[in-house]
Amino acid sequence: MRTTIGYAVESIGYVVGAQGLVSFASQSLFGTEWGWMHKVVDLPSIGYLGIVVVGAVLVVGGVKTRKAPGRQEVG
Repeated sequence: MRTTIGYAVESIGYVVGAQGLVSFASQSLFGTEWGWMHKVVDLPSIGYLGIVVVGAVLVVGGVKTRKAPGRQEVG
């Protein structure tokens, strides 16, 4: 179960991070809105970099969850 949760959190982190990066790049370089992140939140360009950091934290948390040792039976 821990592995499944880890993969799910990691996958969500990749999607959130990628959308944050796309939103930052499109807004700061081209002045347009790409992806779906701008439909969820309306942030300045630097705010989307915060979304990238949140995605990275989710990825790291998912990997640590997957690789954490499981419970051991006593007895």
